[in-house]
Amino acid sequence: MKKSSLSLCSILLIFVLFSNAVPQSAGDGPKSPTKNQIVSKTNNSNPVTAEKIEQDMAEALTIIQDNYVDAKSLDYNELFKSSIETMLHTLDPHSNYFDAKEFEEFRTEQSAQYFGIGATIGELRDKDGKTIATYIKATFQDAPANRAGLEYGDKILDVNGKSMLGIPQRDVSSNLRGPRGTMAKVTVEKGNGKKQTVEIIRDAIPQPSIPEVYMIRPGVGYIAMTTGFYQTTANEFREAMKQLKADGMTQLVVDLRGNGGGLVREANSIANIFLARDQVVLTQKGRYEGANQVYKSSNSSPDQTPIVMLVNRGPASASEILAGALQDHDRALIVGENTFGKGLVQLPFPLEYGSMLLLTIAKYETPSGRLIQRDYTSGSLYDYYTNGGSLRDENQPRKPNGQETKTDTGRKVFGGGGIMPDETIKQSTITAERGRIQSKLLDPIFAFALDVESGRITGFESFQTNRPIPFDYNIKKTDFQITEPLWQAFKKFAAEKYKIQPAQADKEREFIERTLRTEFVMAAYGVQTSLQVFNDFDPQLNRAIELMPQAKQLAQEAAKKTNAQLNR
Repeated sequence: MKKSSLSLCSILLIFVLFSNAVPQSAGDGPKSPTKNQIVSKTNNSNPVTAEKIEQDMAEALTIIQDNYVDAKSLDYNELFKSSIETMLHTLDPHSNYFDAKEFEEFRTEQSAQYFGIGATIGELRDKDGKTIATYIKATFQDAPANRAGLEYGDKILDVNGKSMLGIPQRDVSSNLRGPRGTMAKVTVEKGNGKKQTVEIIRDAIPQPSIPEVYMIRPGVGYIAMTTGFYQTTANEFREAMKQLKADGMTQLVVDLRGNGGGLVREANSIANIFLARDQVVLTQKGRYEGANQVYKSSNSSPDQTPIVMLVNRGPASASEILAGALQDHDRALIVGENTFGKGLVQLPFPLEYGSMLLLTIAKYETPSGRLIQRDYTSGSLYDYYTNGGSLRDENQPRKPNGQETKTDTGRKVFGGGGIMPDETIKQSTITAERGRIQSKLLDPIFAFALDVESGRITGFESFQTNRPIPFDYNIKKTDFQITEPLWQAFKKFAAEKYKIQPAQADKEREFIERTLRTEFVMAAYGVQTSLQVFNDFDPQLNRAIELMPQAKQLAQEAAKKTNAQLNR
């Protein structure tokens, strides 16, 4: 046991040292050095070699194994993992280590699919916050759960003979997922109280990186790119464009909010749709073979649709590559909030035992020469991801702290801190106290929707769904509007079952009606279509649509500039 543990740690540590301590030219490619090549001089001129590091690590682990008070409970995977992660994070915030399980999850995510039954589930809790059960909320088109007839409101009783009642939703999800081709024997209780057992063969479930595509206004198409850039993203985007143009789109909103990035090649492919031949998408610079590269468009007839690109603090990496390329070439009007600021490129290095090292191998520049990576020299990961990133104070004026460059038409843009929007639109916020109140309302809303859908609350048969889900439906303003009788019925239900005072419900009426309508739309048309409900109440999105004339003017000016350059 000790020997195998030490061997694993030695292999991983030496690999990390080889990958980071040895200079290599981009033209020669990666070479495996000998241990004698890995030598560093300390202040007292004593050489530090790989052998000594390995010996020290082995000795330290032996001492821990022989003397640590809780040695029997040691988790060696976590011990090795934390050691390697700490070492990598002294390099930069984005180099990381994945153990075998995490690496498998990483690969599954990049492929935009997982293995399971293909259903969205939701947990219902009582007034004290105790989990009652988990329910089916929607199934996906052509997924095993859909073919098996599972539908909104089915209470999941057990999976493969194991009770699912009263356990957290994440545990129910883990039991529903599993290797492709294996069986999930699921027993549910239907809305009418009858029990049903279905045998479902798990399969690959697509996770589209573009969850919603529809005509948000006459002539205005909407593409939600809010999850990541995966292996299917560019093809999904092309299909979305084809669908919207068939529906009469002449202007486009691309929603990148919350998109943490992913595969650079997919961002490059999407940029190619809108940029003319030989226009630069990004420049990548690094030491690894192939890292130094200029990505250019190869499109001789780019799409001319005016674009508003909506961003917030979440977009990073590949998202910022796309936004930066279209901004620098004046091909899209960027609106919203300053993006995260990740300009480092990682490459996965598979290791032995199924683990993986995700190592930063390059930096990238936008077409105008901007480096958008935020400063990380403080060494604090917490500060990097919170105060400098997702929790930064947007009420404080954000000053450009990087190099000034210019777009094709001469507009000033700055590096060093993400992509700054052309027009700032702050996200609506609520107080922490109001957030807690709204959170407490989610369970009574879900419970009420379940009772309405099942017919346990009479008089609202028009809100029930007694048919298979018709996917790819665009909701209308008249679909599932919350009527006054339904509102009064909800207030009575919430007061009796969850002790929610009617006055408190009235104060949050807009939130409750919006969330309740989302539940009914989800039951009728699926989870993706239900996203359209919240878009109607989104001030950032609505303002982005209002800015379409500016986007159109910007696109026209960019086209004139590009044509003038081509005709020289």
